[in-house]
Parts: sequence; structure tokens; C-alpha cells
Amino acid sequence: MKDGFIKVAVASPELRVADCPFNKERMTEKAGIMAEQGVKLMVFPEYSLTGYTCNDLFLQDTLLEGTLQALREYKEETKELDLVSVLGMPYLHRGRLYNVAAVVCHGKICGLVPKSYVPNYGEFYEARQFAAWDQPNTRILFSWGEETVLGTRLLFEAEGMPEFTFGIEICEDLWTPIPPSGGLAMAGAAIIVNPSASDELTGKAAYRRDLVKNQSARTLSAYLYADAGEGESTQDMVFAGHNLIVENGAILAESEPFARDHDLVTEIDLFRLRSERRRMTTFTMMADPERGGYETRRFCVETQGETKLSRHYDRTPFVPDTKTYREERCNEILNIQANGLAKRLKHTGCSSAVIGLSGGLDSTLALLVTVRAFDCLGLDRGGIMGVTMPCFGTTNRTYENAVHLAEELGTTLREVDIKEAVTIHFRDIGHDIQVQDVTYENGQARERTQILMDIANQSGGMVIGTGDMSELALGWATYNGDHMSMYGVNCSVPKTLVRYLVQYHADTSDNGSLKKVLYDVLDTPVSPELLPPKEGEISQKTEDIVGPYELHDFFLYYVLRCGFSPSKIYRLAVYTFQGEYGKETIFKWLYTFYHRFFCQQFKRSCLPDGPKVGTVSVSPRGDLRMPSDASDALWKAELDRIHESLI
Repeated sequence: MKDGFIKVAVASPELRVADCPFNKERMTEKAGIMAEQGVKLMVFPEYSLTGYTCNDLFLQDTLLEGTLQALREYKEETKELDLVSVLGMPYLHRGRLYNVAAVVCHGKICGLVPKSYVPNYGEFYEARQFAAWDQPNTRILFSWGEETVLGTRLLFEAEGMPEFTFGIEICEDLWTPIPPSGGLAMAGAAIIVNPSASDELTGKAAYRRDLVKNQSARTLSAYLYADAGEGESTQDMVFAGHNLIVENGAILAESEPFARDHDLVTEIDLFRLRSERRRMTTFTMMADPERGGYETRRFCVETQGETKLSRHYDRTPFVPDTKTYREERCNEILNIQANGLAKRLKHTGCSSAVIGLSGGLDSTLALLVTVRAFDCLGLDRGGIMGVTMPCFGTTNRTYENAVHLAEELGTTLREVDIKEAVTIHFRDIGHDIQVQDVTYENGQARERTQILMDIANQSGGMVIGTGDMSELALGWATYNGDHMSMYGVNCSVPKTLVRYLVQYHADTSDNGSLKKVLYDVLDTPVSPELLPPKEGEISQKTEDIVGPYELHDFFLYYVLRCGFSPSKIYRLAVYTFQGEYGKETIFKWLYTFYHRFFCQQFKRSCLPDGPKVGTVSVSPRGDLRMPSDASDALWKAELDRIHESLI
């Protein structure tokens, strides 16, 4: 399946307790509907053929025989459907009853997986009728002559796509100290399937949700949880059909308890899970699952087509996606930045910090972080020197915002006009000041850095870097200019997150004047202001030159965090930004991203220290250990193929 996407479904169809023919019919109908939608893996709840609440009826031959008949009919009636089904049922083996999940595909029973831990407490009395499985995998023969395997150490793998491998644990198995899913994941299962019948109690839905999320995250897997619904008996318990589909700890789909429609359909990104596992070296994969007693059972579904996407992708993957925890997340990020700086200040004995204040987003965030660090150490904010250095491209708007920020935050402001110094420098190196090229721009940037470093020497302080991770990824920094500092507080904060943090500070500030300045900074176009303004307005807008930062941050996340190919990132970007950016625009800036990302690595190879705040950074000592002279030929060849499809 292209790019590793497979469509999966979890459903709790209408059910009648102990009515196997009725339940089989509803499941067959549901499987047909899901197959039409392109679903390749379909999961039903525990005991879905009989109902969980049959109790002592499970000891009746009639029910057990009816179950086998329903299983046989289901596999025959769904054999033309291109999907693999997991359904729950009781199974009698050598005089003992087992709670099993049957795996069915194209008219074949691929295997039966019994429950490992059978509860016998509270409202659950399964052990009265059922035994826990404690034996090796064993071959069994159905009455109609079909052979399969019964056991807990089974992996189910799609032919031609080894990434599409799943394992099964059943309900209570997940609640135990060492769930079977841990071993299944280490043996190669990228998907864990859990047919369950979990009754509804006050607060249990939240606990269940956290349990599934945590196990999915710990096993770096997709977790499909199918819960029994309202058709179960309510004699002593009530069931709510609380279904979940979770990928690496993130909920992709969830049905509300007692909702009328429990069906969940979404896509699992198997290549994303593969990427997570290969980068997480503490997640130990078994070199040979057979040695762990795991047997691979193969099934056949079509894996060559392109799965139509329906799941949600955030346009800003670096930005916290919930308003509920906005304050908590923003404070957490700001505290990481501030405490990193505080430690460096304390270690060096510095009570002075020097920041180049441009009136833009990055220097504003750096100033806010430095203020927080000084407050943490109990230092006088007057020791923070904001230096504004107007030159040829400075506008009144950014200059005044820089001045007002320093005043409202109680820091020291110093102005050094660099126009004359830069003009003399151009004369000294023989550069025509009318030629507004890269020398013209970078000469200003390096002059500013020289001034900041020298003022830091004067004050016995350190220069605080303002550049963000998005700029570093694109190399949008002047080497030995704004590229250099003594501690870069924004070095792992992408531009979209910088904006989010400044917005948060503006929204929550009690200082009306500071709030006004911050809102104006947020409303100011991103610019290095190295070219003269036009009619008093900023003439050099960064996003017109290198592209929209929301696109670049999207690219950056999936390049570094997931290791995706250009074609997959392009596909995700087109899908995610549809209606805002056209395919040609997205391709243009994706090509720009890869070109700049590779050729500008030399700037990242010698970055100053700075704190990591999220799952991605470009530090040469941390997340990105990349040669400065690596070839981008393979990536550009793939980009060329994308371009050919657009012509």
C-alpha cells in the first residue's frame, strides 16, 4: 500500500446474546461495508459471534456448535472480500474452553489466538467457564476438515508487505503487568489487535483510553481496540462500545461510550511506525521471532493500491494541538528554554545578557525567555541589555517595537546605529554600496554580531542567540553573523512555535502596553530588514524569498522526525494544505527546502549550545548528525519524478 498506509476498522455491530446466526449476519454485513471502503483489517469485539454475557450458556453444546457453524459461514460469505477479519468466540479444545480471537481472510481461518489471562474477580467470572492458555502453539483440525493453529504466540503477516503484521491480545490481557502485546511487538507486530468486552463504570472510559494510549506508545505500535456494545445483556453489567484506534500513543479515532455509531475507520501509517522503531534503539526487536516461540501466519490482501486518506494531519505539527493544555505546554517550553539559559548564566557567573533586539518574533521570544531566566535566578532585569542596531533596512515600526519591549519588560536598552560603520566597511573592502547583493546584506548582519560580542565583553555577559530552528534548517542565517552566539535559546523552536509562544504571552499578559506591542510584533511580516524599506514599509519579506514557514515546518517535521521520502511528504502536504496551497506551490517550496537543507548543513555543524525543547532539533551534538558535504542526488531525483507528474 503506497507510502505504508493501510485502512483499518473497528466495529461493534448489533448483537443478540447467544444468537450466533443473527450475530454472524450483522458481522458479514459490516465486513462487506468496510471492504467497499477499502478497509484491509477489520476487528470485532470479544465473543462477537455469541456475545460476552452468555455466562453458563457457554457450557452448552448447542451454543458451541452454533458458534463453529457461524464461523464457517462467516468465512465462506466473506471469502470474496479483500480484507482480514478478527472476531471473538468460545472454542473447545481437548475438553477445555478457551476465549479466542479467530483470524479470517479470503475463506481461510489463519489462526486462533486464546486469551492469556482469564479474570475471576469483581463482576468478571470468566474463569468459571474458561481456561487461560499456557501451552505452546498447537495444530488443530475443524470438523469440516480445515487445519489451523491455536496459540498465543502467533503473528499475522500480509504477503508482500511485512510491515503489515499484527498480533492479538484479548481484553484482560492489556490490564496485566506484562501484556502479551509487548512480546508481540518485539517479535515484529506493528499492529496490536484487542477484541474486548469491557463493561462501563464511572471513570473507566478515561482509564481505558489512557491504558490503550500508553501501551501503543510503549510498543511503538498501532492499537485497535474493539469493545462490546449495548447488545450485551445488562443483567449485571452495561457495555458501551468504547472503541479506539491509536497510533504510537496518539488517538486517531475514538467512539464515545454509548454512541449510536461505534464504527471507526481510519488509516494506519505503517512506515511511520517502522521509522519510529528503527530510531528508538532501546526498542529491542527479536532478530529471529521463531526463537521466541512466535510463528508467522500469512494472509493475502491487495497491498499495491493507494489508500485514500481520511485521517487528520496537523498543519503545524510542532505546535501543541489542544487549547485545554495551552498554558501547561507553553509554560513547559518556556521553562525548558529559560532554565537552560539560567544554568549557563549560573555556571559562567554571568549576571549580564546581551540580545540584539530587532522588533521581530525571534528576538522578542529570546528576550521573554531571558527575562524568565533572570527572574528564576533572582537577577536584576537591568542586567539584560537589549541592543537595537538600526541600519539601511530598519523601519520605524520594528525600531519602536524593540524600544517599547525593552521598556515594558524593565530591561536596559542600548542603541548603536551601524550605518556609518557598515558604509566604512564597504569602502574598506571595495564594495559599491549601491549593489544590494549578499555582501550588502551579510555585511550588516556580521557588523551587528561583532557589536553584540564586544558589548558582552564590556559588560562581562554573554550574547543570547535569537535564531530559530526553521531558519537553521533552511540555512537562513548569516554565517558568523546572526548564526553565532554564546547560547541559542531558540535553536530548537521552529518559527510556527515561536509565533505560538509569543501569542500565548500576549494573550495572558496583564500589562496592557506590553500586550499591545506583542500583538504588533505578531502582525509584522517576518524580515531580516537588510534592504532599504519602500515608502517606510518592509521591502524584504522572508516568506516571499524562501517560502511559507508553515510549509517548511511541516516538511521539517516529517523529514527529521519520521524520515519520510520527498514523495510521501509531498502527498501529505497536498492532502493537509488542500484549499490553501496548490500542488505546484507545495512542490516549489519542497524543492527549496531540500536544496537549502542539504547545502546549508555546514552552518548547523558548528552551532552554539542551546536547549532542546521538543522531539526534533538540528543540533550537531544531538538529533542531526549529518555530514556537511552529503549529496542530495537521491532526494532530488525523487523530486524530479514528482515534477514530471505535474507537467
